[in-house]
Amino acid sequence: MVTQTPQRPVTGIFWMLVTGLCFIAVTALVKYIGPRLPPVEMAFLRYLLGLVFLLPAIGALRDARLSPRQWRLFTLRGVMHGLGVMLWFYAMVRIPIADVTAMNYLAPVYVTIGAALFLGERLAFRRIAAVAAALIGALIILRPGFREVSTGHLAMLGAALAFGGSYLSAKVMADEVKPSVVVAMLSIFVTIVLAPFALMEWVTPTFMDLVLLFAVACFAVGGHYTMTLAFAAAPLTVTQPVTFTQLVWAVLLGALVFDESVDVWVVTGGIVILASVVFITWREAAVKRQGTTPVVNATKV
Repeated sequence: MVTQTPQRPVTGIFWMLVTGLCFIAVTALVKYIGPRLPPVEMAFLRYLLGLVFLLPAIGALRDARLSPRQWRLFTLRGVMHGLGVMLWFYAMVRIPIADVTAMNYLAPVYVTIGAALFLGERLAFRRIAAVAAALIGALIILRPGFREVSTGHLAMLGAALAFGGSYLSAKVMADEVKPSVVVAMLSIFVTIVLAPFALMEWVTPTFMDLVLLFAVACFAVGGHYTMTLAFAAAPLTVTQPVTFTQLVWAVLLGALVFDESVDVWVVTGGIVILASVVFITWREAAVKRQGTTPVVNATKV
């Protein structure tokens, strides 16, 4: 007889709220540092300083016996995720926080499309409708023809796409390699990928810059950890809607701290995208399909 883990929805919601605050802290710190350092250098230093959190995984890395195919997949994921991180940092210092947060919700939608195209998952009509709704949400945010679509917005579209590819690779590797190895290899490869780009436009950081970027690494790792706790405590159908609070915090942070105007179209588009993601999650839980691509909803830095 298999014993199921008891569900604790209140605990799951609490940890997802903490997750949102952690990732908004990442966003705020990057936005604050932005004018002083090039975005790609900030991304590189965030991952370089964050390597300290890999110390517990050294044993698993040493014992891993990776095949040439697995090395290629890890390399591919590192390149895609590294590209996504560079684009995210670029966007973060050029467009409002709310825009970045709302468009970040597109990543799990891209994962759904990629899972159907490359992993053979069935894309039923309802999922197609949800994906279409998410893309409409993106158009509501961008409003091409009604306002200038900045390079920062284009960067966020690319970042969400790159992160989607990264997590599709993670889905494949998660069935073959220990989770600690998957996480550690991502951090190592992204650091390597970012290094040459950071050196091309290097600006010597101050001690305070390094402290703040280490704080970025701490909040990012903490956010991923609390998100794991949330998923362990309650199903995605409970925790997924809570991610909307990230958009609420982003709007408040942008308005109160960075003097960014509240754009009702961005909020509306973000709600449409998130609603489609929540529907996809609920639908997958309802039909209890096996091997469904997990929804990835957090800031991918």
